[in-house]
Amino acid sequence: MNENFEALVEHLLEGNIFLEEAIEVLEKSMIQRTLERTGGNQCEASKRLGIHRNTLLRKMVAYGLGNGRGRTRPKPAVSQGRRRKPKTGAA
Repeated sequence: MNENFEALVEHLLEGNIFLEEAIEVLEKSMIQRTLERTGGNQCEASKRLGIHRNTLLRKMVAYGLGNGRGRTRPKPAVSQGRRRKPKTGAA
C-alpha cells in the first residue's frame, strides 16, 4: 500500500499538480466511494470518514456530490394545533 501511495505522490509531482488540487481529488473520491458503500447514508459515511456530518454535507455541496441536501425526506408539516395569542403590553 505504501509503495502505491509513493508512486501516486511521484505521479502527482511529475504532473505539476498543486497540493490543493491533489487534496480535492483524493477527498472527493473518498467521499464519493464511501457514500456508494453506505448506500447514500450520510451519517454512516461521516463516521467511516472520521468527519462530522455537517462537514460531509458541506464538502458534498462543494464537490457537487449527491443531491447536496442534508435531508432526503421532506420536513413534517407544521401542526395546525392551537395558536398562541400575540403578546401585548409594554416591553
